[in-house]
Amino acid sequence: MKVSIIVPVYNVYPYLDKCLNSLVNQTLQEIEIIIVNDGSLDKSEEIILKYLTKYKNKIKYYKKENGGLSSARNYGLKYATAPFVAFLDSDDYVLENTYELLYNKAITDDFDITICNLNYVYPNKITPINAGLNKDLVTKEEIKKNLFFTYPAVWNKLYKKDLIKKIYFKENIWYEDVEFNFRIYPLVKKVGYLDNNLIQYVQRENSIMKKVDKRLFNYIENFNGLVFYYQKNNYYKKYYFELEYSYVRYLYATFIKQLSYTNDEELFKEGLKEATYNVLKTFPNYKKNPYLKKITFKNFYLKHFSPAFAYLLHFKNKRR
Repeated sequence: MKVSIIVPVYNVYPYLDKCLNSLVNQTLQEIEIIIVNDGSLDKSEEIILKYLTKYKNKIKYYKKENGGLSSARNYGLKYATAPFVAFLDSDDYVLENTYELLYNKAITDDFDITICNLNYVYPNKITPINAGLNKDLVTKEEIKKNLFFTYPAVWNKLYKKDLIKKIYFKENIWYEDVEFNFRIYPLVKKVGYLDNNLIQYVQRENSIMKKVDKRLFNYIENFNGLVFYYQKNNYYKKYYFELEYSYVRYLYATFIKQLSYTNDEELFKEGLKEATYNVLKTFPNYKKNPYLKKITFKNFYLKHFSPAFAYLLHFKNKRR
């Protein structure tokens, strides 16, 4: 066995067949597909059992009470036996040579993580997305300057199992991918990059990324937890500027942008207040961060962030 692929399933009946079909037809034969049914209430199990009957040598199937995406991934990790681990959401799919390419790349130079590009799949178009790299990262300095700014999902990456054997997904939160990856990054020694758009990320109207409610505040909770984690494990000083820039970028840009789509004015005001308070409390001198020296629109926004900017974005987005 070369790669364990963990697939959490929860009420994705319309998408699941395409996902599983893309996995059982991988050109890499030595894979195990670990399906974790996280208490689905729809007909997802019918699809799973159809594939399990036909591909018993490739599929391991587990069923549990609903606990959320992180819980299902953690459950699947317990049963992974291959030296490399991948994750795939059950409403997405992959090209048929995805894991062969990722695995072959991973073993060429003993990479801890191998990263590929992806496509956003809309009903009427496909948009290619770069993962945030253009080369392999083989030194600690290259990893520091690049890995923290790559596409933050777990499903466009192949992980060496030894790298993540003691790190599990934080449960009962949103945006667990970012939190998981940021705890791993200080442990990484080499990163492989594939300039191939292998992951097909289906854009759903009812996905988490389209929702706005109080759970969005997990961004703030997660990054405060990461600051503590870096301090506790003596990573803080070494990765200070990377953590500082990421903290501000996610709270002032990602969090505020997504929050701006809400029509709940009180929720927006609360989120803006919380983001501003936490940034200024945790990194009061962030405007001196060296990553902000690069001239980009995002950096200009971060350096000159103000409630007025946030309200302008809110006014624009909530009417879409």
